[in-house]
Amino acid sequence: MYCLVYQTDAGNKIPLTLIKTKESDMKRHIVVLWKSGPVSGQIEITHGQLLHAQVTMGKGGVKGNTFAITSAAPCRLELTLESAKLAPGPESPVVTVRTKERPVSFFLRDVQTRFPVYIPTRETAVTDASDERDYAAIERDIRGLGLSGAMQRIEQQPEECFDHAGAGTRKLHSPTWLGISRDIRIFEIDVLRNGQWAFMIQPRLHGKVVKLPETKDLNYQLGYMVGRGIGALDNVTRRLEDGVLPILHVRTVDEDVLYDSTMFATLEQSPLTDKAVRGTHFLIADGYGIGNMHTAEQRQQCEALKEHEANLAEEVVLWHRTTAVNTGSTPKYAWCSAPLSVFVPGSGFDGEAGMGLWSEDRVVCVAKVNGQPMPQQEIAVLLQPGESMTFEFVAPHQPMARARAMQLAKQSFENRHAECRAFWRAKLDAATQIKLPEKRIEEMIRAGLLHLDLVTYGHEPDGTLAATIGHYCPIGSESSPIIQSFDALGWHDVARRSLMYFMDKQHDDGFIQNFANYMLETGAALWSIGEHWRVTRDDKWIRSIKGKLLKSCEYMIAWRHRNMTEAMRGRGYGMLDGKVADPEDPYHIFMLNGYAYLGMIRVAEMLAKIDPAASRRVAKAAEELKADIVVAFHDVVARSPAVPCSDGSWSPTVSPWAEGTGPHCLFVNKENTLSHGTFLIRDSIIGPLYLVFQEVFGPHEPEAEMLLTAAVELYHQRNAAFSQPYYSPHLHIHAMRDEVKPFLKGYYNTFASLADRETYSFWEHYFHASPHKTHEEGWFLQQTMVMLRREAGDTLKLLPLIPRKWMEDGKRITMTKLPTRFGPVSLHVESKLVSDRAIHAVVECSGPRKPKTVEVRLPHPDGQLAVSVEGGTYDPQRETVRIERFKGKSTVTLRFN
Repeated sequence: MYCLVYQTDAGNKIPLTLIKTKESDMKRHIVVLWKSGPVSGQIEITHGQLLHAQVTMGKGGVKGNTFAITSAAPCRLELTLESAKLAPGPESPVVTVRTKERPVSFFLRDVQTRFPVYIPTRETAVTDASDERDYAAIERDIRGLGLSGAMQRIEQQPEECFDHAGAGTRKLHSPTWLGISRDIRIFEIDVLRNGQWAFMIQPRLHGKVVKLPETKDLNYQLGYMVGRGIGALDNVTRRLEDGVLPILHVRTVDEDVLYDSTMFATLEQSPLTDKAVRGTHFLIADGYGIGNMHTAEQRQQCEALKEHEANLAEEVVLWHRTTAVNTGSTPKYAWCSAPLSVFVPGSGFDGEAGMGLWSEDRVVCVAKVNGQPMPQQEIAVLLQPGESMTFEFVAPHQPMARARAMQLAKQSFENRHAECRAFWRAKLDAATQIKLPEKRIEEMIRAGLLHLDLVTYGHEPDGTLAATIGHYCPIGSESSPIIQSFDALGWHDVARRSLMYFMDKQHDDGFIQNFANYMLETGAALWSIGEHWRVTRDDKWIRSIKGKLLKSCEYMIAWRHRNMTEAMRGRGYGMLDGKVADPEDPYHIFMLNGYAYLGMIRVAEMLAKIDPAASRRVAKAAEELKADIVVAFHDVVARSPAVPCSDGSWSPTVSPWAEGTGPHCLFVNKENTLSHGTFLIRDSIIGPLYLVFQEVFGPHEPEAEMLLTAAVELYHQRNAAFSQPYYSPHLHIHAMRDEVKPFLKGYYNTFASLADRETYSFWEHYFHASPHKTHEEGWFLQQTMVMLRREAGDTLKLLPLIPRKWMEDGKRITMTKLPTRFGPVSLHVESKLVSDRAIHAVVECSGPRKPKTVEVRLPHPDGQLAVSVEGGTYDPQRETVRIERFKGKSTVTLRFN
């Protein structure tokens, strides 16, 4: 076989050839270099053996695989190792130099002289034995190359914006979901992307498409056409009404004929108001979600509810109107067709009534042309220059009786449209008002809130709500950003009712599990409840669920104790075990345990005044869990191979779980890792970086630096993660570290590539999997909120991560009663750089929990530093005004030359 053998040239010391050799003869002579001693430890190797070790620089010696160097000067340890697995592939030998303070591991095959394994955070380097350089010389040579790491490159580049991100990333088109909120009867609308029809209507019952008895296993789906057909031109654009409402507008430019279409969902007869919407019981909705899990008792409840929920007085219906205008100078025809069942054609079309029929007494749609019944299913109308025609129809969620359809025919599109518009605008009026200089972001906040609300199901006005995630059922982890976005935008009642889903579905033993055998929901749900309490301080509600909170904590404590055996030492001692996502990885995963810790410390915080003794007990258990997580983490780091970085250095790594060795994607073991469109899923989006987000490690601790470096170098493109990028917590960690450019790089490139740029609906994955994915949209909203405000101890940080272009002359930012842990905050910022050479800000937070300190970041669009400040102390490095001893309201002015 051919294997890598590192022969070196005396001049440049680089690998020269691949030579044919016997596996049994595979020996490597390498050296481990330290900047300075003393240092001692053991040499370990997987899938190989240590043949010889010798200290060749510094005072010390070797006994077996143990070495000790006592001098404080630079050190050199020469090793001779043998392995039959130095070629690319699994089970490549990993060498671990296990020291107390600076352990390092590396693939033996990776060691060479051109780019030695240079780990500056450990002040250690590894190179071929023929390399005569010491640590300082290697460090000097690598730094002399003038290379930049991935993070450094981001800092050196211009600040990211949507235009740049959008120009270089994939552009995804998503179907649009229309509904009435709280009700699982949804219409999925796809435009020019699915089959031979310009428009496709897919009625859904939340996660499941509608199937009629006659269609057997085929979907009940309607298709229709507006315009001449599907041709060479990409001539269709879409937009939500006002850019934000779940009312879809589609424009088709068919040369001289312009078609403007409007679609929305409403109730069959009643005006669409908050009092008219009854909703679907949360357990029924849950049962229609993909991946749902019910206990035996919950299944019984669900069956008992189904009959009551089956025969509702009103259907949900879809209204559509197209106005076609001839913009040319000569007569032109306009074409349209009424909806037709795609897979199982109905019995025909009643031209006298303008009805598409499923059967003689079951109506698919009621259609009109210019206010009169549509005479047949397809029609062409000649339009004179400037003349227009209207084509409209209303389609029930499922075929309905002719008598009911006749009543639909009597209704006015204009009236139903106005009712629908008022319904959704009232919801937005009840939310926090945010005005931003970047229209797209402002619209995505408001549209996003309504997208989340659209698929949050339950009985109005005060029933438990299921905050579903696209077509899935709620998940303790993935519903968290949805529910926290409700709180962040002022919908505290909706957030509380959504959290009750996890309390109502809690198992008798305290375990919380709702989706596909995921094991992390208990801690994640407790964390979300804690975040809700931090904003609302709703002690009354916490008292009412205290028993459930403690039961969940006791469950996790008992779970942890099951793993406190001597056999678990070095394999996740004292940690919880189980899968956290789709991959079947039943290990002691760091993400799982971080959520358990985070959930418990939030419970301890909530109960500090309500039940101090229980609070102390839970806090103690949480800190003990944290200690075991930290021990396991460092043990895994010590044996995990380092990876190269773009600046020539190498970074330590860590496995996603306590049993692992290094990144799963590097095939330390003989196994496959490709899943969900990437090799990186376990290491990146459900990896150990979560421990920083989950407060096991502080954002500025060495562990956070190591994890973030490895992630940005190995797992990201343009600082956006692969496959399901919003699972990765790295942008929140950039925010915790006040790293503006890295945050904005990932923020813009992620939503530019995953969200529909016209309707703002998000996919789950880059490969068009799972539309209207509200988990992703929830995290987008949470990242946007972090960009606008962040709490840190007793300090409120405002605008900590905004793009500096938002402060160009004449631009304004207004946030009214934005919820925070310190109470509602209002902020108004106006840039008057031309007239006043100043940026002005007014901040108000006058409640009893107001912060001690407020920071307002006001970056100059050109990077200039302020020459004077009024109203606080200016930090030029962070372009931030700090207001100490905040009294409840302050006015700030930054002046520039």
